Amino acid sequence: MPDRRVPRAFTLPWGSGLVLEEAAIEGGLHAPSIQLLHYELGERKAQSAVRFVAYDVDGHLEQRPLIINERELSRLRAEVNRSPRLKALLKRLVED
Repeated sequence: MPDRRVPRAFTLPWGSGLVLEEAAIEGGLHAPSIQLLHYELGERKAQSAVRFVAYDVDGHLEQRPLIINERELSRLRAEVNRSPRLKALLKRLVED
């Protein structure tokens, strides 16, 4: 898997900022990734967001939905556990 150090910059049409944390694994056909984004400029300035993406075998961001195989869940969970702020936001997604 290509080296994707954090923090690193990202740019979207509605704002830009930093990828602060990333939980990623090598999945064979692609590399599933869950990222904690923090906007520094644009209409989302000072907000955080979670982005679900995948990278192709060459390390380029795929332009299709992220698909995570159930066999990959335990490895991806281990990576999320290494990213405390990302884990906290994901917990808010699934808690009642």
